[in-house]
Amino acid sequence: MINETILAIIIAFAISAVLCPIVIPFLHKLKFGQQVREDGPQAHLKKAGTPTMGGLIILGSTIITSLFYIKDYPKMIPVLFVTVGFGIIGFLDDYIKIVMKRSEGLNPGQKLVGQIVITGIFIYYLMNSDEVGTAALIPFTGGFDSGYFLDLGILYVPFVFIVMLGTDNGVNFTDGLDGLCTSVTILVATFLTIISLGEESGISPITGAVVGSLLGFLLFNVYPAKVFMGDTGSLALGGFVAASACMMQLPLFIPIVGLIYLVEVLSVIIQVTYFKKTGGKRIFKMAPIHHHFELCGWSETRVVAVFSIITAILCLVAYLGL
Repeated sequence: MINETILAIIIAFAISAVLCPIVIPFLHKLKFGQQVREDGPQAHLKKAGTPTMGGLIILGSTIITSLFYIKDYPKMIPVLFVTVGFGIIGFLDDYIKIVMKRSEGLNPGQKLVGQIVITGIFIYYLMNSDEVGTAALIPFTGGFDSGYFLDLGILYVPFVFIVMLGTDNGVNFTDGLDGLCTSVTILVATFLTIISLGEESGISPITGAVVGSLLGFLLFNVYPAKVFMGDTGSLALGGFVAASACMMQLPLFIPIVGLIYLVEVLSVIIQVTYFKKTGGKRIFKMAPIHHHFELCGWSETRVVAVFSIITAILCLVAYLGL
């Protein structure tokens, strides 16, 4: 399985790296350019018009690579289903905002309905699967062999909804600087790939495919970005992270390896709540929190580097918890 997974990483990387210089000019031609918030950091105004919806490249290379392995690794199918399903929601959101010129895109209710339907189907699979079930490994209790598993029973349903929707929104908020979401998620996906290989969970080809796809995409997404992933990419990646973790009974590890995602969401919640309660006062200079550090004088590359280093360390910490 190790050789197959390494090959999946290489194939996905090659497809992604080849697709980028083909798709980016096409997105330029269609004028699928990024709309930059006027109330955001002033340095971001120069990014207006940079092609977005680059998540299509990530999705495309992941899907193509996965098709080579689905027959021998059918447990990949639920992860691929969630990844593609959430990616379609993101694509519709991007399409409405960019092509139809509606600034809001899908409204929150429409987005939520789509996420609930896809998550509901995924939960049905988990609860009816003899290999997955409703248990989650508790970190730092001894690992898969001798550790403690929290079996939530019927409460597993709302639990997974929280995990899926929370992770998806966290990844979405993290996508705000050149290469930030891509870099952080490469590390998270690498962690999932290593654990999948060690436990022979049967999903390592798709986790490896995501690693390769993101590595190829990062060649063009690193500062200064030639393309952004948009909601097409960020929502797909959020679904992928949550679904992969649930398939390996590791949802309780997401707050560790995905702490950056969690902090990004919490910074927005805290900022909005405090703003409303105090009549306009702010805790952060801007939310999500990566913009706060920008306005404190950090360069984009520094924010990305620091957040990536934190994620790398936390992945090592999570590994010790297995």
